[in-house]
Amino acid sequence: MITPEAEATKSRRPGQQAERIILGIDPGTTVMGFGVIEVLGRHVRLLEADAIRFPAGDDHALKLRAIFRHVVQIIERHKPDELAIEAQFFGKNVQSMLKLGRAQGVAIAAALQHDIPVAEYAPKRVKQSITGRGAATKEQVAAMLPGLLGTKALPKSMDATDAVAVALCHHFAAGMAAAARPSGGTRRKNDWGSFIRNNPQRVKGA
Repeated sequence: MITPEAEATKSRRPGQQAERIILGIDPGTTVMGFGVIEVLGRHVRLLEADAIRFPAGDDHALKLRAIFRHVVQIIERHKPDELAIEAQFFGKNVQSMLKLGRAQGVAIAAALQHDIPVAEYAPKRVKQSITGRGAATKEQVAAMLPGLLGTKALPKSMDATDAVAVALCHHFAAGMAAAARPSGGTRRKNDWGSFIRNNPQRVKGA
């Protein structure tokens, strides 16, 4: 398990608080990856990342209970402000899709029980945000993370690095949304320009 939280705490100035803590989850009933990042201004730090494995012989319901309990433990440990979770992909194996959807559901339920907002991202969206390519491999995604986080302390498990990537994708998405949001002084001008472009027939000549 990778926990550079202590190093992050050492380098934080006295009294400096995290703007946001984001929990990223790559759901699964065999392996669940998770990653927790801390946003401090323009800086992002990795607090913890790991992959939790569930015994193959366990009943499916027992695995779902274990997922719920593990997510609750992570939430209580880090008190994240938001949960970002990877959406299930559509495959040929219907049973696998159903199991993955249930795993995703109990992780979301654990977050909602703690009043934590949830955002869902498709695998292609995550890969695009990290590497610039929606068709990137898991290895390529993992290779980009040290540069984005400024640390080499990353787990070898692809499930864990995928979860970190989901958390970073959510962070980047929030930044893009904030940048695109018009300020109070320009909103009316932008809205009027959009109205003219979209409704030229409703604008009368002088």
